Amino acid sequence: MTLVSVDLRRISDWDTFHNVFAESFGFPDYYGRNMDAWIDCMTYLDDPSAAMTEVYAKPGGVLTLQLDHVKDFARRCPEQYAAIVECASFVNWRRIETGDEPVLALSFFM
Repeated sequence: MTLVSVDLRRISDWDTFHNVFAESFGFPDYYGRNMDAWIDCMTYLDDPSAAMTEVYAKPGGVLTLQLDHVKDFARRCPEQYAAIVECASFVNWRRIETGDEPVLALSFFM
């Protein structure tokens, strides 16, 4: 299993959200810094040839996104918290709709 931990204390707004995720996952330089671009990058977590991230799930595997300090983050940045949950779900739905397996799991404790 591939595990990526994100320290949510580093996020205070949309700019820092995209900075932290781009750094944590190694998004490409042309990353659009919006949630559509985030979804696009995360959709290819199991496809190194797509070059959308520098971190990959093993073939046929799932990448687990460990959200550290999520309770405080959800209170401080409710939009960004909701976006992570909704968009991670959409990544998996999108893949299932095209016949691929889910690739992204969230791990956190409120």
